Amino acid sequence: MDVILNAITEFSAFIWGYPMMILLLGGGLFLTIRLGFFQVLFFPHALKHTIGKVFKKEKGDGTISPFQAFASALASTAGATNIVGVPVAIAFGGPGAIFWMWVVSIIGMSTKFSEIVLGIKYREEDKNGVYVGGPMYYIRKGLGWKFASSLFAFGLMIEIIPSVMVQTNSISTLSESSFGLPTWLTGVILIILITAVVLGGIRRIGAVAEKIVPFMVLTYIAGAIGVMIINIEEFPNVMSLIFVHAFQPISAAGGFAGAGFAAAVRWGLARGLYSNEAGMGTASIAHSAAHTPHPCRQGLWGIFSVFIDTIVLCTVTAFTVLLSGAWKDVKPSNAADMVSDAFSGLMGPTWGPIFVSSLLLIFVISTIGVLVFYGEKQAEYLFGIPFSRVMRLIYILSIFVGAIGGLQFVWELVDITLALFVIPNVIAILFLSKEVKELTDDYKYNFLKQAQTKDKGISS
Repeated sequence: MDVILNAITEFSAFIWGYPMMILLLGGGLFLTIRLGFFQVLFFPHALKHTIGKVFKKEKGDGTISPFQAFASALASTAGATNIVGVPVAIAFGGPGAIFWMWVVSIIGMSTKFSEIVLGIKYREEDKNGVYVGGPMYYIRKGLGWKFASSLFAFGLMIEIIPSVMVQTNSISTLSESSFGLPTWLTGVILIILITAVVLGGIRRIGAVAEKIVPFMVLTYIAGAIGVMIINIEEFPNVMSLIFVHAFQPISAAGGFAGAGFAAAVRWGLARGLYSNEAGMGTASIAHSAAHTPHPCRQGLWGIFSVFIDTIVLCTVTAFTVLLSGAWKDVKPSNAADMVSDAFSGLMGPTWGPIFVSSLLLIFVISTIGVLVFYGEKQAEYLFGIPFSRVMRLIYILSIFVGAIGGLQFVWELVDITLALFVIPNVIAILFLSKEVKELTDDYKYNFLKQAQTKDKGISS
């Protein structure tokens, strides 16, 4: 078993080193340049037409509202990836990993925008009247690559298993350390709660997500700000650690074992991608069901979601762990406890873990609900609706398996399976980038002008 674990670790480290760095950063840079730095120059516009119009109903075809689609997609990323994934990145990559998370998020905004735009363009309406889309559709219909579309669908269908395990492992580990709750019992509780959510499909998932995700995000940010305030004197030192050790090795300190440049890049890129899903294509599956008058209008939610997920949530988690010193006090093998340790300084050793565990539990329920939906859609695409129900059962069973699993092994396995479908998705987006640019130009120079003219006509 040790030989297998070492082999998985080594291969994961290789694939998420220079190969994925070149593909993700290179691909994101190419899209950023080709789209004229759209995610930067139109960022205020994205804020205005996303969170600025969160309660406005968009015209156009679709199954759920734009905000429900956003909340569903955010639910699959916000949670364990922010609260546990960031400490894991720091534990094995050092503070410098945070810098690379920021880099991949800014560049990744253009990638996620492109995924959603293509997802809307090539979506279909299924037999149940639900709009479906995603990489498997735009790869097959846009490029005619049937094998690549099947490879993506199969890779994502399989990846959901360890991804679900990561989520349940995060909350079970935290619950055991905080409350002494057996990991198997946490697994049983999660199975009951999550099954009740996923049986309702994307409509129920969207309805649940739009109600609880904003509350969870705001509550967590408020608590994290409190931790940062009481440790604010460490802020200059922490910023120095992040920027200096993004390029230089850092030696061991306390429970931290030290990390080199390659580890900082590897863990920053991997956790940044897994956090905001830019390049994975999964967000376009949820967004493809949204009512929208133009593909780029929904694509704006992709830009905003990366901002919220990585620039905001991951950053406040990183600061709480680094400012409080939890990254040196907690061993890497127990990285899931870092955030609880940090919040204990604000709320005490009892209420700190309770606060984090309670939020994480709700995060995990909504996250796994969306992940199971993603997996079912891949199974349905490949083998039909009956097989999607078989995969639903497998995903639900993996909840229990993940609850009693090992942390680092599960994260390493996720990274390998992640690469199986990230690679064909990013390559497909690059080949379809001309279509994304055409739609973006149409949005900037035609759709927005028509909308402005219509608004002026109404006001006059």
